[in-house]
Amino acid sequence: MTQLPLRLTGRTILVTGGGSGIGRGLAEALHAMGNHVIIAGRREAALDDVIAVNPGMTALSLDVADREAVSRAARHLLTEYPALDTIIHAAGVGYVDDLGGSINDGELTATFDINVLGPVRLSAALLGALRRQPDAAVIYVTSMLAYLPYAETALYSASKAALHAIVLAQRYRLRDTNVRIIEIAPPLVATQFAGNGRDPRAMPLAAFIGETISALEEPSDEVLIPTARARRDSLRMGELEAVTAFNDRMAAT
Repeated sequence: MTQLPLRLTGRTILVTGGGSGIGRGLAEALHAMGNHVIIAGRREAALDDVIAVNPGMTALSLDVADREAVSRAARHLLTEYPALDTIIHAAGVGYVDDLGGSINDGELTATFDINVLGPVRLSAALLGALRRQPDAAVIYVTSMLAYLPYAETALYSASKAALHAIVLAQRYRLRDTNVRIIEIAPPLVATQFAGNGRDPRAMPLAAFIGETISALEEPSDEVLIPTARARRDSLRMGELEAVTAFNDRMAAT
């Protein structure tokens, strides 16, 4: 089946982590394109700042690491936004760590609760409703570090690698449905995580958002700006074909 470009207007979109960074950038760009955008996050003041300068955008207080909060948010979303057809999982956290020494257990738990378990639980709670929409999408923001881990943020890299594996498996599971599973894998971008633009290696946020929106308009379920695509292809040549072949073989046995 030929893949069509993702429609980027007239959608009802939930963006987690929408109070700052990549989440805010995507939320504001998609809001400007004529979508109803709901931003979610832990910091209500940050959410308020975003919706104050984006009339028509709405906000939802949500800590994706809190299992009960995710359940409550899902019920609220299904009641208040019956047209919801898109989720963008942009909430994330990362810390400098040292796998050659001691690990902060609180940071370890938070990294996987927010970066992996939160998106999985929220998607599971909303997928039933999304499957009833004529055209739906779940978009995960992972990282280039899912392919090539950075030793100073090893746990963050591992969490994004786990999320990447979930994306591949979920995409296969939903391959014959109306729900597209899309992965955005950014390089280092100038957000709070990268020193708010002080790291000279980081790509400017506005440039990244612009290239990402352009990539979302292409008929692909992998959103990789040119720099990211070159790195991915050099490391994981043929990965998608291998995943499909493996799952087809397992299903036939």
